[in-house]
Amino acid sequence: MATHDNPKLPDLLGIRVPIIQAPMAGISPPSMAAAVAESGGLGSLGFGAMTAAEARKAIQQFRALSAGPLNTNVFVHRSAHADRARETAWLGLLRQQFERLGASAPAQLQEPYRSFLVDDDMLGMLVEEKPTVVSFHFGLPHRHQIDALHDAGIVLLATATNLAEAAAIEAAGIDAIVAQGYEAGGHRGMFDPDIEDSRLGTLALTRMLARTANVPVIAAGGIMDGAGIAAALALGASAAQLGTAFIATDESLADAGYRERLFSDAAHHTTMTRVISGRPARSLERAFTHWGAGVPDGSVPDYPIAYDAGKALNRAGKAAGQTGYGAHWAGQGAPLARALSTRALMQALDAELAEALKC
Repeated sequence: MATHDNPKLPDLLGIRVPIIQAPMAGISPPSMAAAVAESGGLGSLGFGAMTAAEARKAIQQFRALSAGPLNTNVFVHRSAHADRARETAWLGLLRQQFERLGASAPAQLQEPYRSFLVDDDMLGMLVEEKPTVVSFHFGLPHRHQIDALHDAGIVLLATATNLAEAAAIEAAGIDAIVAQGYEAGGHRGMFDPDIEDSRLGTLALTRMLARTANVPVIAAGGIMDGAGIAAALALGASAAQLGTAFIATDESLADAGYRERLFSDAAHHTTMTRVISGRPARSLERAFTHWGAGVPDGSVPDYPIAYDAGKALNRAGKAAGQTGYGAHWAGQGAPLARALSTRALMQALDAELAEALKC
């Protein structure tokens, strides 16, 4: 059994309850993160689709609402390899989807987001603003970035989907590992999306890392209520990260179509797809993901270039009154979603956890 020589995770993060709200880019606003922090958990903001200036504004908005702990999440994916021939072919495949909506496909695709690996402005902003936590998805940052953030007194987390990624995270000196099971909604945190995915579930991955890692483990994927949090803690996790559980909260930026689909039969049929963004991500099932199931992975442009097409298709769908083209990320626990305020959900989770721990 591994031993954790560093401080206990709740003390490290400054939280009272072992609940982390997942940093859902485009869905979790400062008001949600602040409500979680004020309820004793760790609120999170996703910066994967933001500029440094936009991210700084979000941190300041959070601080106007709460003095509690804040997790800020960045994507550390390898920069996309532009391939004009593949991108042109991809737009050709999507043309019928656009035409069905009475729209035209873009003439060409761009890379809409910068990886943290090459975003000096984001690094500088984080060092200046000093959020409680910076977390990494899709891999690990450069050594100088880790050192700069640690020197600023920031706690660092990183996502692992298997034991090799977890070992790399620990070797890099990251403070805790987010063990993301295959059940999780949204993007897989795989360092390399093109290698075979072991598809480890949350419980198996959490238990294995709790036995082998020398840093705290945070369980993520399919956890929707206090009983799920208690199960993760029983397996050795120091906290649980919940994302899909917060999608239907009052503060969530999920649109009406997303919320409606979350409370439909689609919640029982989530699916892993690349066609929306270019990386494997778990989404609510719909016609577009059905279409994508027959598309070879090699046909899809690199992330985030493919996302440029996905977002254009979503805009065309909304303009045509159809909501089935958005990035409706959701985990396998989606049928357990609740429509509450964030504070009410946190109160329910806390009470359920306390009850489950009595058993």
